[in-house]
Amino acid sequence: MPNLRPLALVLLLMGCNSTPTSAPKTDATPAAAHVPMPTIPRPTATPAPFKLFHYYGNSFTLTTPDNATDDEIAALIWQLRDATRTHTLDKLHLSQKDVDAGSTTWFHIYRGTKCASEKYTEGKLPCGASYHATGDYTYSKRVWDKGILLHDEKETELWNPDAPYTPPTQTN
Repeated sequence: MPNLRPLALVLLLMGCNSTPTSAPKTDATPAAAHVPMPTIPRPTATPAPFKLFHYYGNSFTLTTPDNATDDEIAALIWQLRDATRTHTLDKLHLSQKDVDAGSTTWFHIYRGTKCASEKYTEGKLPCGASYHATGDYTYSKRVWDKGILLHDEKETELWNPDAPYTPPTQTN
């Protein structure tokens, strides 16, 4: 049986087509390109009242009344963003010093207290294996400024996290 390895190597190096094919021209945006999302207006609802349920390592777990609406939760997330960015979290009875000292801060918002301990519970989780928060705000001085509402682990962004921050306008 003849040794075909040298022939296979020559064919591999030469390829089966001596002229390279060019990629087809398209006007489509590459899949990897980031398309900014449209600006979402600030909610007009009053932010849901909240209580600090748990705090550890720059992770705040906040609870609202069980009947807080999505608009009230969204308004709370915007309120947290504004207070974090304008260094006024102390007015909400949350530690601005801790936020300023850390690299990334997380606010996890839950309707009621039933599932609020799931992020730090050992053993059986209070509401099952999935994440049950209603909303999240994540802030990092260099990387994150993201606010989302959550429904069955589906995220709805409240603003474009890549857009520059604009403080709220003051009305008298």
